[in-house]
Amino acid sequence: MSENRTSATSEARRRGPQSALPLLGVSALGVVFGDIGTSPLYTFKTILGTAEKTPDAAAVLGALSLVLWTLFIITTVKYVLFAMRVDNDGEGGILALMALLGVKKQHRPTIVAVGLFGAALIYGDGAITPAISVLSALEGVYMATPALQPYVVPAAVVILLALFAIQSRGTATIGQLFGPVMLIWFVTMAAMGIFGIAKHPAVFAALNPVYGLSYLFSNGITGFLVLGAVFLCVTGAEALYADMGHFASGPIKLAWFAIVFPSLILNYAGQAALVLEGTPTNGNIFFRLCPEILLLPLIVLATIATIIASQSIITGAFSMTRQAIQLGWLPRLQIKQTSSQGYGQIYIGVVNWLLMD
Repeated sequence: MSENRTSATSEARRRGPQSALPLLGVSALGVVFGDIGTSPLYTFKTILGTAEKTPDAAAVLGALSLVLWTLFIITTVKYVLFAMRVDNDGEGGILALMALLGVKKQHRPTIVAVGLFGAALIYGDGAITPAISVLSALEGVYMATPALQPYVVPAAVVILLALFAIQSRGTATIGQLFGPVMLIWFVTMAAMGIFGIAKHPAVFAALNPVYGLSYLFSNGITGFLVLGAVFLCVTGAEALYADMGHFASGPIKLAWFAIVFPSLILNYAGQAALVLEGTPTNGNIFFRLCPEILLLPLIVLATIATIIASQSIITGAFSMTRQAIQLGWLPRLQIKQTSSQGYGQIYIGVVNWLLMD
């Protein structure tokens, strides 16, 4: 009887409260999808910048095809459809997966080594991502107003201090604050993408994976260098699994399929369409999708969205730390439960301030 009760509890955590699913889905936008949601700011620009020559139509369609199929295979198939079906009492992430696999004692040393190495990489990402993302976003502000350049670093410090200071309020509160902002961000990206696609609708030919494979294998070493840049489009995809304890799988899947995935596809396609139309590739292609009169508001929105992007890696670090404590690989730290409804919604002060340092 107790085993059935435990199984039912785990299933309830995994699915999440059905009546609150749409609201939790919006909240998840502000906690889980910030990192992958801001990747269009730099991914396509980086891909085209990796090429040794000015990209022709085949190169642009090939690059777009690689991005679209990478998003589908890595994020949708690997994480959303498969990884998120495997949880450790509602928790996700590499340590949760390792705990499940660790029951096979003959393989335990290998599992532990691989798991701890992956965890170390995630902590490293959590230490550098907030600073890099906030700085890169604020550097875009003086594209419109160069006089603001001396204030970029001080502003970044203030923003980062505020970001880490509000973590103790919990991901439910943060999600309610950040979720609507990210919803505006994704809708804006989708609208910009549609604007670009209207200029060159033939860009959807990139849905054919042959374009991506042809570009990859017909350009020698350059093709594989481009592939490294392509994977920038799935930066933060691991947050879908690592942050599963904060929102359960249901809201995360809803947000991905209904909002995030379509918005990313449309925006990347819109950027590629502009290049095919003959728009110069110097500068940031993402901002070229925006009418000049709306450029400053877009830069402000992008700055806020990039700040929010830091949230997913921070909350993922909290979840991973609790799992490490439960497995006996970290000393017992004070864990604050920030919600009476969400088991995975926690705050660990030591981890928060170490990441900020």
